Amino acid sequence: MAAEILQTHTPALLATAIERAADVLRSGGVIGAPTETVYGLAANAFDPEAVARIYALKGRPAHNPIIVHVASAEMARACTSRWPAMADALGSAFWPGPLTLVMPRSNRVPDIVTAGGPTVGIRWPQHPFMQGVIRACGFPLAAPSANLANRLSPTNAAHVVAQLGGSLPLIVDGGNCNVGIESTVVDVTGTFPLILRPGMITETALHAAVAAGKPEPGSGQAAPRDGILRSPGQLDRHYLPQARLVVRSWQDETGLERLMESEGIDPDRSCIIAHTRIPMGGRFPHVMLIPDDAEAFARALYAELHRCDEMGVACIVVESLPETPVWAGIRDRLRRASTR
Repeated sequence: MAAEILQTHTPALLATAIERAADVLRSGGVIGAPTETVYGLAANAFDPEAVARIYALKGRPAHNPIIVHVASAEMARACTSRWPAMADALGSAFWPGPLTLVMPRSNRVPDIVTAGGPTVGIRWPQHPFMQGVIRACGFPLAAPSANLANRLSPTNAAHVVAQLGGSLPLIVDGGNCNVGIESTVVDVTGTFPLILRPGMITETALHAAVAAGKPEPGSGQAAPRDGILRSPGQLDRHYLPQARLVVRSWQDETGLERLMESEGIDPDRSCIIAHTRIPMGGRFPHVMLIPDDAEAFARALYAELHRCDEMGVACIVVESLPETPVWAGIRDRLRRASTR
């Protein structure tokens, strides 16, 4: 049965969507919900059976933990057994927003949420629907991205419908996500904060917010403790479009043509995503332009990759990104998306 789609673009529609979604969540159901990063599959984080439904819907590996979303500092503290001082500094600077803090879990958080690990990732989202529905429910929500495991994250309701619309009772349409990639994940259980997954909050910004010292460089490469992942976004293959994806540099159209020929890439069955070296000739029939600005690029990236898949191309060629800190999260997603 097709999911019910609820709009949120007026105060009355938002209130209705919150009430209807809270009813589903209180009964142990799973919904598709917007956040400012990507759309998520949301369920009661304190209900292991509800969280199990998320894993089943996504085909998510049991060893991959799920982030818990809260709507207050008090709710966040209820999910932890110890609240590090760094959590105060980073939470004050970036919550509500696209930051997940990994902390020691409380006994209220089920094993299934943390993949059996001793820590839990907690985020206070900025999106008004997520804040409203969490407050209406009175419990935190476990909410990974609303896509099949390892596939592209959705950044609008249509993306959720395409992958999971026949499996959900309700999808809330909150418009396009205004961040566009998943949250920055920071482990604050040690002496210094450790970046487990880069995002649009940069290492420099984290450093400025924490008086204790500079964050250790992680860029998603932190080793698991005792084989247990501390957060999502640690798998080598992730965020995959259906088409093959490669990230390459070129100086001009001739160089791009030679590059594709050398790698056996057919321009007629490929899509080029460029931000500075933009092919203008007729040799490349499918060219997409994303602004040469990290925030705008992140906001548009997944939507463009979804569009490439809808076109049925065999290969997506993405122009290489700058090596500056503000692009780190986007580089991370493209690296994982290009791993086959």
